Amino acid sequence: MALPHRSRRARARHPRHLTRTAAALAAALALLSPLGAVGTAGVASAASAAGQETPAADVDVQVNTQAALGRLSGTARGVNAAVWDAHMNDPEVASLMKAAGVGAMRYPGGSYADIYHWETHTAPGGYVAPGTGFDAFMGTVRATGAQPILIANYGSGTPEEAAGWVRYANITKGYGAKLWEIGNEIYGNGHYGSGWEHDDHADKSPREYARQVRAYAAAMKAVDPTVKIGAVLTAPGNWPDGVVGEGDAGDWNHTVLSEVTDVIDFVSVHWYAGGSDTSADAALDRLSGLPGELREVRNQLDRYAGADSPRIGIALTEVNTNTGGAQLTARPNGLFAADAFMTALENGVFNVDWWNTHNGADRITTVDGETDYGDMGMLSSGGCTGTVCEPAPNTPFHPYHGMKMTSELGSAGDTMVAAASSARDVSAHAVHRRDGRLSVLLINKNPDAARSVGLTYAGFTPSAAAPRSAATRAATPASRTSPAAGRRRPGSPCRRTG
Repeated sequence: MALPHRSRRARARHPRHLTRTAAALAAALALLSPLGAVGTAGVASAASAAGQETPAADVDVQVNTQAALGRLSGTARGVNAAVWDAHMNDPEVASLMKAAGVGAMRYPGGSYADIYHWETHTAPGGYVAPGTGFDAFMGTVRATGAQPILIANYGSGTPEEAAGWVRYANITKGYGAKLWEIGNEIYGNGHYGSGWEHDDHADKSPREYARQVRAYAAAMKAVDPTVKIGAVLTAPGNWPDGVVGEGDAGDWNHTVLSEVTDVIDFVSVHWYAGGSDTSADAALDRLSGLPGELREVRNQLDRYAGADSPRIGIALTEVNTNTGGAQLTARPNGLFAADAFMTALENGVFNVDWWNTHNGADRITTVDGETDYGDMGMLSSGGCTGTVCEPAPNTPFHPYHGMKMTSELGSAGDTMVAAASSARDVSAHAVHRRDGRLSVLLINKNPDAARSVGLTYAGFTPSAAAPRSAATRAATPASRTSPAAGRRRPGSPCRRTG
């Protein structure tokens, strides 16, 4: 199979060694039935493929269904939602997210969590859009069929305020909100010399954060013992990992984990590909480092939790190529989204949340002939940069389609299995479904060349029918001309606040 940028349907040619062709920079998905499970639709597809030339494979991908990488959770695919986003609870949002298999929605929005007071729906020093209160958000969560991930205010809040939120959410309203993080990126509170995260505590050390996590967990679980508490960690290899602050015995992760593993249920890390080249093409290549970083998180949990470590989950509650400004809405970032979601899930996380649902237009560029709005959102906010405006609000950008393709790969309860590619520029992901069928997702990260892929299998014998196949082929949304140059719509900030 080769993987197209303007993708077309790929066709299977042989039951045991499939060779597939397409063009550059694209993702393609094949769904294969096991031997003995060929339906009439599959026979028809095989017939339609008859007589077509089979290209020679230049990339080998082996799928091993006997090498399980874990089961997909109900909260595997998630998105962030922010109280400054005026379109956060548009009815279209729930419909789109449900169609993409979104199982988690994180609120109230990155760093805003540490200035946001849930009961008054206020964020002193920030902007709160109308209609974005907690109950309105839960309406969208329920319409999506998802679960909330809620960030308790650590920076300007208290354990008592967080416990009150648990009481309102789960006792008064019966929402059954289980996943609660204690703050957002608290390591960015200035303790290490760089500060973006609001923190009113006089002591901003990891030791104090750990002490407070214990207090928050005790207060919140006293209200509802079933809630799951998450502590904030830095992603290994990313600042300030390894930095030891003045008066500290260790860096952030080691200090926090040495004090809290008995009271937490998961840890939360954020991962932006970063680097001096902020293009999505470069970010796709840097994804190769994510598995090692996630393994190190688990190693740290093993060190401090011991035999209790498997009980503590890992959530990647923010992910994107970079933190704003360039190459974020075009096709390469859609491929990054698909690759990032599956790479993280295959390497031990139970939840991955894209930053953001809507974020706002920023630097305008042209990527492979289409306009890129520099917007970290999955959906358009309808905002403008100068005279160039995004398409209508809630128009999906390519990252949405990338995430949606992973939902076609598999759903909750299905088993991720090993898929090894012989080429660095072709990623492969596979899911063995509960009904016996096998899904394979192939991503060509080479912007200049088509690749032909030969698929072989261990532990699985496909039927003779052509697989059902699909490829990324989203229409490029049309930009608009701004009636008022330079005016940004309220509630659509063109910045990351995560």
